[in-house]
Amino acid sequence: MSGFETIIYEKRDGTGYVTLNRPHALNTYNIQMRDELYQVLAAVRDDPDVKVAIFKGAGERAFCAGADLTEFLTAPSPIIARRVRWERDVWGLFLSINKPFIAALHGYVLGDGVEIALCCDIRIASEDAQFGTPEMGLGIITAAGGSQTLPRTVTRAHALDMLLTGRWIKAEEALRLKLVNQVVARENLLPAAERLANKIKAYDPRAVSYAKQAIVRGLDLSLERGLELEANLGNQLLQLYRR
Repeated sequence: MSGFETIIYEKRDGTGYVTLNRPHALNTYNIQMRDELYQVLAAVRDDPDVKVAIFKGAGERAFCAGADLTEFLTAPSPIIARRVRWERDVWGLFLSINKPFIAALHGYVLGDGVEIALCCDIRIASEDAQFGTPEMGLGIITAAGGSQTLPRTVTRAHALDMLLTGRWIKAEEALRLKLVNQVVARENLLPAAERLANKIKAYDPRAVSYAKQAIVRGLDLSLERGLELEANLGNQLLQLYRR
């Protein structure tokens, strides 16, 4: 896919590379990026050649420094806003895709940047990464699922600390809180993400997809129902192998 201005999408050897591409604006998330990301996510979902995707930010300073408030705080009418959200539910699409996503995070990871990272399955941060959710200081709340995905990742208490105080944290604290899986030197960030992608790609993509489904869907169920889900998915996978 080509012709985008705010997203670079590349595909190499079964890996999709999704680069947020507004480095002059610290890769802030604007309306055009929303629409282009929606198209890219659909392409990743529907392309059988893509086994895993890596999300990263262009430039040296940021993965994504949040939303472009000059656009998102200029509110359309409620009717238009509801229609656009229905037609371009990026976050719902992001979370519904059963392929593994890896986030390679550097520099500023703020607001929507944190929320994009939380939509990914594995997060690797460079040593210079800084994380924060500054919405409270703007008199707003997270609008891309952060109030739900963050406590499911770092526990309720740590999520409330970040969301209510707007406190920024550095990479090592993010690792302690389990917001990220690894912290690496900046020059090792993309190679580390690619090593993980290559390891995942070596497995049967059907098994990878079913494993992700078991975990993601199971988190919203009781343990008993989760075990049933795992058994059902396991049986479905065996049926696929027998065809």
